[in-house]
Amino acid sequence: MNAELPEPAARFIGPGAWRAGLRYGLLGLPLAFVALPLYVILPNHYAREFGAPLALLGAVLLAARLVDAVLDPWIGRWCDRLWARSVAALMAATGFSAVVLALGLWGLLFPPSAVREAGTTALLTWAGLLMAVTYTAFSVVAVGHQAWGARLGGNEAQRSRVVAWREGLSLLGVLIAAVLPGTLGLGATVSTFAVLLALGWWAWSGSIAPPALKLADTPAAAGASPLRQPAFLRLLAVFVLNGTASAVPATLVLFFVQDRLQAPPSIEPAFLATYFLCAALSIPVWVRVVARLGLGRTWLLGMALAVAVFVWAATLGTGDVWPFLIVCALSGVALGTDLTLPGAMLAGLIGQLGERGQREGAYFGWWSFAAKLNLALAAGLALPLLAWFGYVPGARDEAALHTLTIAYCLLPCALKLLAGGALYALVIRPGQRLPLAPAPASTS
Repeated sequence: MNAELPEPAARFIGPGAWRAGLRYGLLGLPLAFVALPLYVILPNHYAREFGAPLALLGAVLLAARLVDAVLDPWIGRWCDRLWARSVAALMAATGFSAVVLALGLWGLLFPPSAVREAGTTALLTWAGLLMAVTYTAFSVVAVGHQAWGARLGGNEAQRSRVVAWREGLSLLGVLIAAVLPGTLGLGATVSTFAVLLALGWWAWSGSIAPPALKLADTPAAAGASPLRQPAFLRLLAVFVLNGTASAVPATLVLFFVQDRLQAPPSIEPAFLATYFLCAALSIPVWVRVVARLGLGRTWLLGMALAVAVFVWAATLGTGDVWPFLIVCALSGVALGTDLTLPGAMLAGLIGQLGERGQREGAYFGWWSFAAKLNLALAAGLALPLLAWFGYVPGARDEAALHTLTIAYCLLPCALKLLAGGALYALVIRPGQRLPLAPAPASTS
């Protein structure tokens, strides 16, 4: 059935492919840009600027992110229905959500003075409600965009190009977001994001469109939930474990830099920029490794690299700025696998299950749910546990800093090892029955 569908992804390879890649992938830049202030800067900002207690802040972040995550599967199915109606309906919904996203980010970083003066309860209530709205708007745009890319079809090489454009431009967005807050301030950061978001949505609206299929005309439209697909559940379990392992250090990195390393504030953008720049530069290398090892084993190699790097990071202390730059570089290289391979594996799995062009929104809705669950667990568990064991921002007590090191370095290692074991046992070994890795000839 899927062989009869047009393959628009073929236009991402060959003469003029950069135009197709830029038009589709550009929206990935602002969507990744906003993730840094929303998920990395925001907890640190509220703790240091507004004095929000870590335990309460972690609980609010957990609640808001759980609400957002629970909505994602419904958002995915809604996007499928919008797509079945018309491209214009999907673009109108995502355009409105983009406006809400930009306004929500401003309101989170710059709460009204009346809210700040009303005390911690009012401030955290404002933050929790506005985070739920902002995260939901982000999900509508992101799920619609990811499902669009999966609907473009194509073989392994073509699909990898589609993902590479989206993720490569996403990393550029993260690099910009890593530098702007420390150089031009949060106000310039939000303004830049709004402009980039408008440009990305405009480019996407003129990109190559997947073939339109009516849900009522497709047998898979009324099929089983993605959660009833064992192969999807296996891949999703690995994604959750690995994503939580990555989300914990993302939540705690600024605390580690400021208190464990006691690095000057001027060096913080360099850490983040090094991390994401090395991730971007590593993507072509990992693509070549995939041609030899396959998607699953290449992802496993990236996990092993991340574990080795963070074990080394646990030995660092005050003033170890240059060694930590190396940590950022190597862990960024490992991040390259997390960004490109899981999405490519999911896109291939949807095709193998015979549901390409029909229910991508449903699958990516649950995929986005899992990604949000990772972030919720990281904030909701790591921050309260740090507070429970005596760490507060600005601590210089050795016991508190030791606790911070365990949470930032060793807890992610344990989770990565679990994810690697699950990847091998649940995905790589059953690959003979449902292969998720491309044949080497298809990824030339």
